[in-house]
Amino acid sequence: MIRSILFVCCILFLSAAASYNSVHVVSSTTDSLLYQQEKHFRNLRQLTFGGDNAEAYWSFDSKRVVFQSNFSNWGVQCDQIFTTAIEGASLKDNKPAMLSTGKGRTTCSYFLPGDKTIVYASTHLGGDDCPKEPERTPGGKYLWSVFPTYDIFVADLNGKIIKQLTRTEGYDAEATVSPKGDKIVFTSVRNGDLDLYTMNIDGSNVKQITNTIGYDGGAFFSPDGKKIVFRASRFNTEEEKTEYKELLKQGLVAPTNMEIFICNVDGSDLKQVTNLGKANWAPFYHPNGKKIIFSSNHHGQRGFQFNLFMINEDGTGLQQISYDNVFDSFPMFSPDGKKIIFSSNRNNGGTRNTNLFVADWVD
Repeated sequence: MIRSILFVCCILFLSAAASYNSVHVVSSTTDSLLYQQEKHFRNLRQLTFGGDNAEAYWSFDSKRVVFQSNFSNWGVQCDQIFTTAIEGASLKDNKPAMLSTGKGRTTCSYFLPGDKTIVYASTHLGGDDCPKEPERTPGGKYLWSVFPTYDIFVADLNGKIIKQLTRTEGYDAEATVSPKGDKIVFTSVRNGDLDLYTMNIDGSNVKQITNTIGYDGGAFFSPDGKKIVFRASRFNTEEEKTEYKELLKQGLVAPTNMEIFICNVDGSDLKQVTNLGKANWAPFYHPNGKKIIFSSNHHGQRGFQFNLFMINEDGTGLQQISYDNVFDSFPMFSPDGKKIIFSSNRNNGGTRNTNLFVADWVD
C-alpha cells in the first residue's frame, strides 16, 4: 500500500522515491525499456502510463493481474483495484475494469482459486472519501498510515462484494493467497501490534503466526505453500521500540528500517534472511522456492533509490536484478514461472508516475 502504500502491503515509498525524477533509460539492442545490466528480463513491456500503479499480482492461470492505481484519468481520487489481461494488453489509451467500489481507499488485491473472485482490503465501510494521508514529521521522516477502517473483502470480477472476511476493530489488510488455494495470510493490528495471521479462504480458522514487537507485513507464500516470506521491522534500542509503539497508537508506521524474514506457514522456524540495513521489502519467492526477490535501498546513497535484488533463503548469493535510478519494487513471478511483473519509475518522462512493467524471466 504505497500510500497505505500503495502502502503497506503491501506500500509506499513510491511518493518518496518519485520525488527524484527518473532520467532516461539506457537502451539495449533488443529492448528499449531495459538497462544494459538487466540480464534476467527479456521483452520488457510497459502496461500503465500514468499515476501510481503497484502491487500487481497474477491470476492462478498466469493470464491476468489485479493491481491498485490512483490514476486520475480513470476517475479515481486514491487507490482503487483494477484488473487487466496480460497478453496483448496496453493501458495507454484504455481504462481497465475497476473491481473495487470506488469508495474509500483500497490495497493489496489477490486472485482466489478459480480466478473468478479476488480478495482485497478497503476502507469504504469507514466512509466514502479517501482517508487523509499523514503529514511528514518536522524531521522529515516518511510515515505510512495504518488506517483502522481497513477490512478484507471478497469480490467477483464484476466488482460485486460477495463476502467480508474480517470484522475486528483496527487494521486488517495485505492479504495474499497460497498457491495451494487453501489459505490466506494477512496483517492485522487486532492484538495491539502489526502481526501476521493466516485464515482459510472462507475467513475461518484465523491463527496468529508472528508475535514479536514490530511491523510484520507484505507476506507471500512459497510456491509449495509451506513457507511464508515477509518484511519486518525490529529494534536495536528501547527508544526505537517506544517510537514504534507511539506511532502505532496514531495509526502510523515509519518504514525506514526493515529486513526480510521467512517462516513455516504455522509461524515456526522463523529466520531472518537479510541483514542489509535500510529498507528491504516487497519480497516474493522465485519459482524454484529456494530464492527470494525483493526491493531494497541498502545499496544507494540516496535513500529513495530502490532496486530489485535476489537472495538465497539462507541469506547468501545476493544479486542485483534491476537498475532503475529511482524506484523498482513489487515484483511477482507468474505462477507458471515464465514472466515477472513489477512497478517502476522508469520511462516516466520526468514525472512522478510509477507504472507496471511485465517481462519474460530469464534465469
